Amino acid sequence: MTFRRTRAALIAASVLSLPAALSPLTAPPAYALFGFGDIVYDPTNHAENIIQAARALEQINNQIASLQNEAQMLINQARNLASLPYSALQELQQSVQRTQQLLGEAQRIAFDVQQIDQAFQTTYGDAQLSASDQDLIAGARERWENTVAGLQDAMRVQAGVIGNIDTNRTQMSELVGRSQGARGALQATQAGNQLLALQGQQLADLTAVVAANGRAQALADAERAAAAEQGREQRRRFLEPGSGYQPGNAQMFYGGN
Repeated sequence: MTFRRTRAALIAASVLSLPAALSPLTAPPAYALFGFGDIVYDPTNHAENIIQAARALEQINNQIASLQNEAQMLINQARNLASLPYSALQELQQSVQRTQQLLGEAQRIAFDVQQIDQAFQTTYGDAQLSASDQDLIAGARERWENTVAGLQDAMRVQAGVIGNIDTNRTQMSELVGRSQGARGALQATQAGNQLLALQGQQLADLTAVVAANGRAQALADAERAAAAEQGREQRRRFLEPGSGYQPGNAQMFYGGN
């Protein structure tokens, strides 16, 4: 009986003294599942979930940034397509119409090719040999009146252009301010186009002044040329030999036998 107990104790001691590597129950690795009660915690799965969540958050941030860029792009497009809330076209057209009206009110020989050709064939042509002295005087007076009318028309056009200067200055100041404060490309372009239109109107005024002055100068030169031709005719008539003095019989004294 005592022998059996001693043998059992020796066998138990031998089993407990075996190396841990030969034991069927080994220690769990570091990534093994562990937890409390029914809750199991897996470190590897938790790390992967964190990485996936970070990637999803990054994608969301990228999408938000893309939406912000698209919104800003739409805002910029709206600014670029916004029309300029100012137009000087009507005032520019009125200035041009005023200048055209002054040119259209040219007196006597106007800016008409056929009328000019007719005048130079008659009033400013060669002096007619058969014309009377009264006709020559009337022609000279008509040419003088044409010259005076041309000078008056030129001065009226000059006065009209001078009157447009103040309006042009106001428009230029407004358009330059609009161009500098333009919100987008369309507004800047429209302001630039209106500035070009203003420049074109000013060139039209300058052309009108040059034309009116040239007309006045041409009428004055034509008058001098016609006067010179008329002067030669009048001198020819003055120097032309006439019937002259014809001697006759005269009796001055009555005497008797």
